[in-house]
Amino acid sequence: MSQTPGPDPGAEATNTTRRRFLLALGGGLAGLGALVLLVPLLGPLLSSAWRASVSLRWVSVGPVDSFPKGQTRLASFRNPFTVPWDGQTAEIPCWVRRKDDGSFQIFSVHCSHLGCPVRWFAGSGLFLCPCHGGVYYADGRRAAGPPPRGLYRYAHRVRGGTLQLRGGHVPTLAAPL
Repeated sequence: MSQTPGPDPGAEATNTTRRRFLLALGGGLAGLGALVLLVPLLGPLLSSAWRASVSLRWVSVGPVDSFPKGQTRLASFRNPFTVPWDGQTAEIPCWVRRKDDGSFQIFSVHCSHLGCPVRWFAGSGLFLCPCHGGVYYADGRRAAGPPPRGLYRYAHRVRGGTLQLRGGHVPTLAAPL
């Protein structure tokens, strides 16, 4: 009696393994694609929790002696939360005013109207915004034009002969220091 050969059990096991491998590969690629799509959607939600854990840092603006009494000077500081490829954009300008009594005021260079950079004119003792004609007094108060308020101020301190400010944020009314 002749027997007809049945399916080879080894061949079926190979097909099943191949099938399972391709299903696992397809499922893995689908999961990776879903993750790539979810990161931009979940990033803003998770970034607020991450930012809450990051505290502001004191950064140096320069030696106290480099700011003469009764003068306002442009200075800059390095944003403490940068990455190496930020380059020059990590340097943030600010206006440092040293009063006659030796105390300091540090202002953001951004106009409180639309954020244009303000310039200091020592002759008139005013900060002027070139975009829409905003004018500020030497102490940062609003003098004229469309700005709704005075210049934003940085919290600052003097430590070991160095002027420092609280860096890592843009000063606004939303988050008083």
